[in-house]
Amino acid sequence: MLVFYKDRLVILSMPKTGTTALQSALGARADMVVTGPPELKHAPLYRYDRFFRPIYEKVCDTTLETLAVVREPVSWLGSWYRYRQRPFLEGKPNSTANVTFDEFVDAYTRGAKPGFANVGSQARFVAPRPDGAPLTHLFRYEAPDVLFDFLEQRIGIRPEPRRENVSPTTTLELSDKTRDKLQRKCAEDFALYRSID
Repeated sequence: MLVFYKDRLVILSMPKTGTTALQSALGARADMVVTGPPELKHAPLYRYDRFFRPIYEKVCDTTLETLAVVREPVSWLGSWYRYRQRPFLEGKPNSTANVTFDEFVDAYTRGAKPGFANVGSQARFVAPRPDGAPLTHLFRYEAPDVLFDFLEQRIGIRPEPRRENVSPTTTLELSDKTRDKLQRKCAEDFALYRSID
């Protein structure tokens, strides 16, 4: 999470959307950089609303706008799948070393997800609390120049992020049946992505 107090902007760190590279590129300019633990670095909107927003409202008498980046849902899951194929995870419950991408996505669509497929939801990440403020700005991972143009205008710096935290390369094949199931079970994630202008 990056906080730009003077610019009244918070960039939430949705996992697997390039925000670690964005933190490296803009961290020196930010007023606050939350790098850990993961529960705070990757705090979703509802957690920001509950713990961070009140600090700025009560102590600084101001409200900051929020920003998040989302990724096309199949691509996002593909990144998680590849990330969890790293050798040091082999033999652990969240490793995807011995499952296909199709099996991973099928497991992700279940109610009770096995450890290797329990990676959250982009739609839930940006969902506000019942009494919380909605997300202010939403950008597509696949259109970085739109985000970079916005940040250049808003905070005065155009980020030039380097690739970081890159997952191993592997083939991502998904059957029509599994793709249809994913689109049906995770309709809110696809609707979120389509909602971005």
